[in-house]
Amino acid sequence: MSRITVDIDLNRVEGDLEFQLDLEDGIVVDARCIGTLYRGFEQILIGRAPRDALVITPRVCGICGTAHLYAATLALEQLAGLTPPGHAVLVRNLCLMTETLQSDLRQTFLFFAPDFCDPVYAGHPLAAELAAAFTPFKGSVARACLKTTRDLLGIVAIFGGQWPHSTYMLPGGITQPATAKRLIEAEEILANTREWFETTVIGDDLEAWMAIDSAAAHARWLAAPARARSALGLLERIARDAGLHRLGAGTGNLLSYGVNIRPGDAGHELPAGFFNADSACVEALDQQRINEHIRHSWFFGYEGGRHPWQGETIPDYRPHSDRYTWAKAPRYGDKVVQTGPLAELRIAGEALISELFTSEGDSAWLRQFARLRRAGWLLKAMGENLRQLQGHLGEPHILAAVPQVWPDGESYGLVEAARGALGHWLRVKDGVIDKYQIVTPTAWNASPRDSSGEHGHWERSIIGLSVPDPERPLQIGHIVRSHDPCLVCTVHFVERGNKIHFNV
Repeated sequence: MSRITVDIDLNRVEGDLEFQLDLEDGIVVDARCIGTLYRGFEQILIGRAPRDALVITPRVCGICGTAHLYAATLALEQLAGLTPPGHAVLVRNLCLMTETLQSDLRQTFLFFAPDFCDPVYAGHPLAAELAAAFTPFKGSVARACLKTTRDLLGIVAIFGGQWPHSTYMLPGGITQPATAKRLIEAEEILANTREWFETTVIGDDLEAWMAIDSAAAHARWLAAPARARSALGLLERIARDAGLHRLGAGTGNLLSYGVNIRPGDAGHELPAGFFNADSACVEALDQQRINEHIRHSWFFGYEGGRHPWQGETIPDYRPHSDRYTWAKAPRYGDKVVQTGPLAELRIAGEALISELFTSEGDSAWLRQFARLRRAGWLLKAMGENLRQLQGHLGEPHILAAVPQVWPDGESYGLVEAARGALGHWLRVKDGVIDKYQIVTPTAWNASPRDSSGEHGHWERSIIGLSVPDPERPLQIGHIVRSHDPCLVCTVHFVERGNKIHFNV
């Protein structure tokens, strides 16, 4: 029995990501997910005015700044007991959905799909079609995706002035209202995006595709030539031929903070919750059960897991130890969880995703398919959002009285970012920030082992995998990229020994 350790440096992910794998006879027997950058935002915010979080936290990431701004705003509103007008809530939701949709489309066609242009697939019957569609910066779908998503982000610019790093949300509302002109401009952008999605991505009417509620109906739908030749059809055919629907199962526990807050704190359009794999039931979300472990992370230590209000993010880099990442290990109670579009849709009970999850389990392909399924849901929800905003024209977009001095206390803001559950936890003392903790979606998915030695979700999804060629670990790329990794958010200088730089 031969045992080797290989270091893999993955590209086409947001930020810097390494995996260290222990292989025995080509099988992964242990895995360490390594975030190589330290994120110091929690330390930067200490001692600052609470409203500074609205400017600083959107810069945690260049991809999901809207989500960070929304979470920071919610935390401040909870602290001050503010309920924003419905007008403002709808605009916030619209902009967050826009950011999520563009991320879903770019991740699918610019990050995930190019793996099928690898020489490994050169002999596949679909190789020519795959190359024509998905070759980076040359394929027809890849190029159209760049243009479509660039234009799509204009919706955020209409209401927020810029993207990324927008700062148009404020405690109590937003900086400028929706107007008839802004809504018309947004509707045109959305209509163009939907047309491209229907024509190129699914090859069908959006309503017809979203009405599919079973795996059998989806298989029949996919068999039609127009759908089989669509971008989704190409991806599903090659992914299933490659066995991706049987690869990459990690934890079956799922977490969602809920999508689209309804005006007046009336819940979410897609509900928050925790899917417990042991009981196969969705449980009500309890943020008090969230805790972070740092036993295998490069931070000053504490025992067990701590809720973010009690946690610390003080760097303690020890490269020659059993600590191996700048990411913490969040847990829900003692459960390892995954988060993202698969979690959102399964917790919400979306029929097609729920059936596939039950029959096939989580996998690299189901996570990617759920991302496109969510994109379809977002397109419909954004249209409905714009229709609702028509009824709020002329209504207040911000509360008349917003405190300038913030009360002492603890609060939190929870949103679903493009990659899943994002939380900000805030403590104010003597009028300034005393603690600020951010738990990102990729922290949940890419977590290291916890205090009990339990591997994080990505690590679990790779252990047991057969890697025939350690110099070209294509299966690792498929599995990890199916999560839309964002290490930029999760960790923010570490140069480690010899690595395999895995590129297509």
